[in-house]
Amino acid sequence: MASQTLTAESVGLLLVDPYNDFLHVEGKLYGAAEAVIDEVGMLNNMRAIVASARAAGIRIFFVPHHRASPSDFEGWTHVTPYQRGGHDLQLFAVDSWGGEWHSDFVPQADDVIAKEHWSSGFASTDLDLQLKQHGVSQIVLIGMIANTCLESTGRYGMELGYHVTLVRDATAAFSREAMHTAHEINGPTYAHSIVSSDELLVAWSQLPNQL
Repeated sequence: MASQTLTAESVGLLLVDPYNDFLHVEGKLYGAAEAVIDEVGMLNNMRAIVASARAAGIRIFFVPHHRASPSDFEGWTHVTPYQRGGHDLQLFAVDSWGGEWHSDFVPQADDVIAKEHWSSGFASTDLDLQLKQHGVSQIVLIGMIANTCLESTGRYGMELGYHVTLVRDATAAFSREAMHTAHEINGPTYAHSIVSSDELLVAWSQLPNQL
């Protein structure tokens, strides 16, 4: 971990896209990531990290993806294949079960819910403002997906001056290759720290010492 002295108040846990469509066994994309989810123990690790954050007084920031509607992309000039695929599936659709929070990751009174994003949690949202207003200088990213929304959010956060921590086993992707790329190839180009959930929990247990 980084050798700077931090307090719980200076750390923010970013919980990215904790929707049923990603995290519930009946969700539209759960099956595509199930092998990796099971292999790394993602859900149990996410639960432990969220519980530890609450116990340590670390604020949780929900970073939700745009909820789909049939009119998305009407009149758009440049729609990516990834966006088109999500639209065809109506991922996290407005007013749908799939677009609701997974029951283990429901916002509580002191949590912050950022505005919905299209890929990066920072682009065209209020996440940066919310973090700064709450005195956060280090962000820890967990949730879905390692090589898309987490990567784009973490990279953008680094460019805004945040200390960025990725947690290898509190996220997943659609393949082992994508996970490898996220943490072994791309991650080191922008993240200040890439750790396991166990390492993170040990560090948090020592706050306000070094994280």
